Amino acid sequence: MAWQPAENRYEKMKYNRCGKSGLKLPAISLGLWHNFGGDTPHERKLDMCRTAFDLGITHFDLANNYGPPPGSAETAFGEIMRTDFAGLRDELIISSKAGYDMWPGPYGEWGSRKYLIASCDQSLKRMGLDYVDIFYSHRFDPDTPLEETCGALDHIVRSGRALYVGISSYNSQRTREAAAILKDLGTPCLIHQPSYSMLNRWMEDDGLVDTLEDLGIGSIVFSPLAQGMLTTKYLNGIPEGSRAAQNHFLKKDFIRPSIIENIGKLNGIAERRGQTLAQMALAWVLRGDRITSALIGASRSAQIVDCVKALENDSFTAEELAEIDLYAREADINLWAKSAEL
Repeated sequence: MAWQPAENRYEKMKYNRCGKSGLKLPAISLGLWHNFGGDTPHERKLDMCRTAFDLGITHFDLANNYGPPPGSAETAFGEIMRTDFAGLRDELIISSKAGYDMWPGPYGEWGSRKYLIASCDQSLKRMGLDYVDIFYSHRFDPDTPLEETCGALDHIVRSGRALYVGISSYNSQRTREAAAILKDLGTPCLIHQPSYSMLNRWMEDDGLVDTLEDLGIGSIVFSPLAQGMLTTKYLNGIPEGSRAAQNHFLKKDFIRPSIIENIGKLNGIAERRGQTLAQMALAWVLRGDRITSALIGASRSAQIVDCVKALENDSFTAEELAEIDLYAREADINLWAKSAEL
């Protein structure tokens, strides 16, 4: 029997307005950065997307280089669009990005008009879509005029390739500059995608949170679980097959006794709240309604179910926030700080 989405799916999710736009995003969105490439069985990817949508997660976030190999996540998602999600396009928010290395030669990365438009076309072809809802400049390009990057984003919207545009990992100053250019072009910046978690506070220290609020730009934060560190996964060492064991996106050096000790104390706070550490970490980034959506990754459907339960208890006392700050700031290793230095 063919899969049918849950009839009560929209009753299970909180939806937040994205900045000053008319668009609402689910408080929890599903990112397909990890565990959605050619190294993951398609049935598992399909099951995760079905589970997410049944829970009211309408937003699926991709990028041109997600895999491995690069592009394979979009190809897999395109297959799901053709099968299980066929007929659901108008209920979905699908995003993609370009900015990192994607193909050989001088035109395959960064922020030139040549690269961004070509990459968007490739992404649409891989996913079998006429348009994406949001298209991002994945990172600031120090060697391309920001007017060129923003002009390409404007063209992508005006040509029908995307409905909205956003930026990712731009610092506060560059965000203000990009937003001003896009506003003058008539294609406002809808959303910013920065890294943010208890252990990674760069967007607070940089003033980006205030900047986005001031400009009326929405926010969707990636790595809210600090690449899995804000789960119980590493409390007793580095499990085989984990991201830290691969020593790539999460370095083994980060799993130090002093860090794990503080994460253990954070886990104790979560237990007192009746939550898993992951649930508390997600509730924390969404506290106060200043963040539009938290972007989670998953390797199996049960993790998605667990994460959505964070919304059942997303308020904190002043004492809890102070205690979290004490232990999280001690463990703060700014996993993604380099992305904000440009």
